[in-house]
Amino acid sequence: MVFLKLSIQAELENVSELKPASEGFEYFFKVKCNSCHEVHPEFVSMNRQEEREVTGGKGSTANFVWRCGMCKRESSAKFDSTPIQPYSSENGQLAPLLVIECRGLEFIGFDPRGIWECKGSSGAVFADVDLGEGDWNDYDEKAALPVGITEFKSEWSRA
Repeated sequence: MVFLKLSIQAELENVSELKPASEGFEYFFKVKCNSCHEVHPEFVSMNRQEEREVTGGKGSTANFVWRCGMCKRESSAKFDSTPIQPYSSENGQLAPLLVIECRGLEFIGFDPRGIWECKGSSGAVFADVDLGEGDWNDYDEKAALPVGITEFKSEWSRA
């Protein structure tokens, strides 16, 4: 068992508090088997609300249960109970977003597709931020300023 921390980094223009828009946000990760080191060819998804039973786990559950296509070993992952940390780094530094407990697998990539939200400098909430293309731009009418998120990056590390 290992705890992995996902940290994100982005250039924020006149916005702060970037975070997934809902508790049911679907996260997309690249996964690698720790037994045979096979990397799944597609991104896999998981969210905090769905739980699946782990085979042979005596009633234990996980947010993600996966059987490796190469070695057939079952692995699982579960979100840590710590709440999501909104990203507000003014200077574009890496900051932790979430922690996941992994058993038999490792996440090695993150795709930010899905709906995020952030706050403009005027306090206006932008609840429909789509980072699927990597960048997002809009206009804060209250502050009369352009807003945007560019150069989105992520990194996995041991928690």
